[in-house]
Amino acid sequence: MATVDGERRTGVMRATDRGAGARRWRWNVDEYRRLDELGFFEDHKVELIDGELYELTSNPPHDTSVSLTGRAMAAAFGAGYVVREEKTLDLGRRFQPHPDVAVVAGQTRDYALKHPTTAALLVEVAESSLRHDRVVKAHRYAMAGIEDFWIVNLAERQLEIQRKPEPDPDRAGRFRYAEVTIVPADGYASPLARPEARVAVADLLP
Repeated sequence: MATVDGERRTGVMRATDRGAGARRWRWNVDEYRRLDELGFFEDHKVELIDGELYELTSNPPHDTSVSLTGRAMAAAFGAGYVVREEKTLDLGRRFQPHPDVAVVAGQTRDYALKHPTTAALLVEVAESSLRHDRVVKAHRYAMAGIEDFWIVNLAERQLEIQRKPEPDPDRAGRFRYAEVTIVPADGYASPLARPEARVAVADLLP
């Protein structure tokens, strides 16, 4: 199993004819869910990114930051929103990520039979997966129209806020966030959907 971008994600791929003309298999959401139903993933947390399967791994600093971030978002958003930690978000036929923290409108039981298809805020906690989150996840989240995407950067102990999703003018078929703001560990940030709330970056860091 080949490691992709270090700590958090390990690629799982299926190929046919590993000799000349080998190709990589791109999974869709129906196949992905069927594998899960069959117990293929067992106790592993796996997400579908651009048709490829990635296993999510973690360490104590990451897990601590996810819990702290979830708690901070619950306080910032309050009633009318649900904070989901490492749960599936349905963003397309080949994109079923498990963002570390997703804040979605509604109540918990609203998602008893279906996964949410958008979010008021997505947060990824990153260290060795930082490039993957900045490039791959940011592109896909921007393509899905997610307006507010935060990265808790454990390596540099800062928060990276990405907003204003748009097609990338320099790369056909790609999307990006036109506005990226860096907030230091002693700074504060406010979610777009709750501009009156002030979230201390220090409260998100382990």
